Amino acid sequence: MDERDAYANLVLPPLLRKAREKEGPEKFDARDAALATELVYGTLRRQGTYDAVIAACVDRPLREVDPPVLDVLSLGVHQLLGTRIPTHAAVSASVELARVVLGDGRAKFVNAVLRKVAQHDLDAWLERVAPPYDEDPEDHLAVVHSHPRWVVSALWDSLGGGRNGIEDLLEADNERPEVTLVARPGRVTAGELLDALGEESAAPGRWSPYAVRLSEGGEPGAVDAVRENRAGVQDEGSQLVALALANAPLDGPDRAWLDGCAGPGGKAALLAGLAAQRGAVLLASEKQPHRAGLVAKALDGNPGPYQVIAADGTRPPWRPGSFDRVLMDVPCTGLGALRRRPEARWRRRPEDLDGFAPLQRSLLRTALDSVRVGGVVGYATCSPHLAETRAVVGDVLKQYGPAAELIDARPLLEGVPALGDGPDVQLWPHLHGTDAMYLALIRRIA
Repeated sequence: MDERDAYANLVLPPLLRKAREKEGPEKFDARDAALATELVYGTLRRQGTYDAVIAACVDRPLREVDPPVLDVLSLGVHQLLGTRIPTHAAVSASVELARVVLGDGRAKFVNAVLRKVAQHDLDAWLERVAPPYDEDPEDHLAVVHSHPRWVVSALWDSLGGGRNGIEDLLEADNERPEVTLVARPGRVTAGELLDALGEESAAPGRWSPYAVRLSEGGEPGAVDAVRENRAGVQDEGSQLVALALANAPLDGPDRAWLDGCAGPGGKAALLAGLAAQRGAVLLASEKQPHRAGLVAKALDGNPGPYQVIAADGTRPPWRPGSFDRVLMDVPCTGLGALRRRPEARWRRRPEDLDGFAPLQRSLLRTALDSVRVGGVVGYATCSPHLAETRAVVGDVLKQYGPAAELIDARPLLEGVPALGDGPDVQLWPHLHGTDAMYLALIRRIA
């Protein structure tokens, strides 16, 4: 995954499917697949912690350890410190993997390092490798909870508060998220999904009336409604963002909706179903043609009219003031979805914020230009970083002056607690069980 710059949630499932389809001793069963998934995701989530432990057990800087060797070591350390796999089994399996993939010499090195690691449990290692909280709070949290220091700092700034809140958030980032389905309006209801799945396999969503949570180990691909495109996989935070925009009060007609950054199509499919129920039409626009194809697939079967186009949202082909509601879920660092893409925390850099900033501001300006007077724009990110949320909204609203104003989004997330001082909304994994989605609702008033 490192070599191909791919994410585990995209690469691992097809590899596991192939392994389960094989015949003979290489064939995976459900337990094999579950173990492989735990090893991959657990190692990625705890990479920062494990790097600190490995660094204490080798006689050279980690940058001088060959990446394939470090990968095998990390897998072995996770088995030793993060699972119940017996020590002898964890060490022998890792050494055998190194021997097959890397050769006898490197296998001996892996064996020596892992035997040092096995001398202590995780808590004891954290006492040894993490600086005391009182001396360096951010570095302590970075090592203990396996996040880069700059990410810890950014999340803490956005969250505010003391030690307990940020520790709860970082711990939530390291937990395996539930799989949540969305019942697409006009195609299936949440109740019908629950009836089909049964109470042992699924439960209602916490906040969204369209959400259904699968029990641990539930496979979305085995759900008929998902295979038939009547339902999809969608985090409840994403559902809430779409619902809040759809339910925002309007002055005047409600006929034309725009999803201006629609790929891969989850929010667009939910919006299209809601629009159809009101006699409105959704235009779903996505810059990348292959992602526009994913949007079209998600919307296929929608009960009402819609259109999908491949277009650059910063140079839109539609006329200004064409829409009553506009969603702009902008490209971002993705720091709000670290539960699902744990490796993103290691790939992102602070300088990435500078790369996204002009695009985010441009897309929000497009959204405000595209909505009619009296209409509403939803600016959303899957990042809680203040530079991608309030800073963007504040800068663009300064340019618009009295022509646009923030409206309070909190009442539109009915029943959802801990939404802050408003008028914008920041969701959190540890408070809401969702990705850390941000939403600002803006009304065009001139």
